Amino acid sequence: MAPGSQRSSGRADPALTRAVLNVEPRVDGGTDAALSFFSVTSYRELAARCRRTYDGPVVDESVTRRQRLAWASLCAFAVTLGLSAMARGDIYVYTDAQGVLHFSNQRVAGSTLYVRSQPNKNKVRPGVTPVAPSDKSLERFTRFEHAINEAATLYQLPRELVRAVIKVESDYDPRAVSSAGAQGLMQLMPETALRMQVRDSFDPRLNILAGTRYLRILANTFNGDLQLTIAAYNAGEGAVARHGGIPPYQETQVYVTKVLHFYHRYRSVKDVTTASLAD
Repeated sequence: MAPGSQRSSGRADPALTRAVLNVEPRVDGGTDAALSFFSVTSYRELAARCRRTYDGPVVDESVTRRQRLAWASLCAFAVTLGLSAMARGDIYVYTDAQGVLHFSNQRVAGSTLYVRSQPNKNKVRPGVTPVAPSDKSLERFTRFEHAINEAATLYQLPRELVRAVIKVESDYDPRAVSSAGAQGLMQLMPETALRMQVRDSFDPRLNILAGTRYLRILANTFNGDLQLTIAAYNAGEGAVARHGGIPPYQETQVYVTKVLHFYHRYRSVKDVTTASLAD
């Protein structure tokens, strides 16, 4: 609790947006597929993808010159993105007459906002005492299975998604409190807890039921789009609606990437503890 006008959402990898939230996947089959992963791919994963592309066979007649140029630009920009994550500056993108993508921290004529910097969320909210996740026991990964299964069944969502959100939000520590004041396993903000009619966000079962209910509301709001549902859980449904897709916030982009990573880990690795220990 991410790129800009959701060029990314419409062109997302079908494997990431298949019908897991009781709706059909929304994939428009747009061109420039080389850009399709960028909205949910971290800097490190992008760099790895670039290395795989250039270290192995790259001849593909179905890939256009424009797509190759796009990949070249993205790979060259990967290092810049890594720096921008630390600098927290706005990033703009534009395409020149030769079809090459350019990225800059300066707005120029014809450019559009690609990644927006966010206020420092590490600033402690007045009246909040942050509590970092500290439970290191392996048992924590399976301690809340009953509540997870109950919530996933009640709200018709994949339990793997609920687990992934818990993993990224609190690392399965029900005592966690963020600097912004989010509480418990699924890091409910006080306003969200009130909206979900939860009085005690530190009660693991109540927290999971409320967080999963909120995910269900978001899934309904965004027609079951998995990426938008996850982004809205992090940035709020208002931000997703305003930007017409995943907001261009570095934090939200990383969040969506992490949740998707663990979601697929939980789907492919049946042992919950093993899946939870993956980087």
